[in-house]
Amino acid sequence: MAAATRGCRPWRSLLLGLLGLVSAAAAAWDLTSLRCNFGTFCECDFRPDFQGLECDLAQHLAGQHLARALVVKALKTFVQDPAPTKPLVLSLHGWTGTGKSYVSSLLAHYLFRGGLRSPHVHHFSPVIHFPHPSHMERYKKDLKSWVQGNLTVCGRSLFLFDEMDKLAPGLMEVLRPFLGSSWVVYGTNYRKAIFIFISNTGGEQINQVALEAWRNHREREEIRLQELEPVISRAVLDNPQHGFWRSGIMEEHLLDALVPFLPLQRHHVRHCVLNELAQLGLEPSDEVIQAVLDSTTFFPEDEQLFSSNGCKTVASRIAFFL
Repeated sequence: MAAATRGCRPWRSLLLGLLGLVSAAAAAWDLTSLRCNFGTFCECDFRPDFQGLECDLAQHLAGQHLARALVVKALKTFVQDPAPTKPLVLSLHGWTGTGKSYVSSLLAHYLFRGGLRSPHVHHFSPVIHFPHPSHMERYKKDLKSWVQGNLTVCGRSLFLFDEMDKLAPGLMEVLRPFLGSSWVVYGTNYRKAIFIFISNTGGEQINQVALEAWRNHREREEIRLQELEPVISRAVLDNPQHGFWRSGIMEEHLLDALVPFLPLQRHHVRHCVLNELAQLGLEPSDEVIQAVLDSTTFFPEDEQLFSSNGCKTVASRIAFFL
């Protein structure tokens, strides 16, 4: 049963928390101890709050009707199943600044009482945790032990893998036994875990589908998941820099959903500016809003339709124009 609603939370604080979590995770990458800070094993703090999640997504996730609906539906179906046959495995794809990291932050916050700092939320970055391709065999051993050990402590764990397009192929193969429908792996019941993979791969293909829809006078909300799944899958399979390249995870269809994030248009960036101003406790300012929009680069060159970096630089631009 879901815990009492924690309500919508400031999106900016969630993203800052995620950045801090990555740094903290680097220091915690010690497989000799899977204990909590106080020296004793922690109980699972899995306390899903779907009302808060849906509220936050509706208020702050601009322009992502497909991602919002797909993530919420997948989570609800999975969490409400008392005996799932496999873990929930989602792969988030899209252009930079479209909301992938924000959504992963929200999932941690609204699924675990400790949010991003829960001992059962594990965030991995290639640059921090797997920086040296020559150490791949050690990374495989460490990652397998880390996942297995933490699932032994808490079956309701969340594993976030960022920048999959910068991850050396082969490493993710150690996760394949944990992602399928077997009942027990290495003596561990892992079927209630959640795995989230994040990458920019497929972003260009998603952008092209959105552009063609606009050129054909189709509403953005008319774009269907069925149009995007094949092009995202092909982009992953054709990218030798992606962590799933030539991977059994793709070949065995172990991903429950490919979640597309559409490119953001001018009115979506405006929405982000308004959200950021509200987080700063400031009244909407037409001058600041227009200055941010005017300083944002849009593409393609002729249509000037999509923001080249989504909403990623909105906060820094507002600080500059205040």
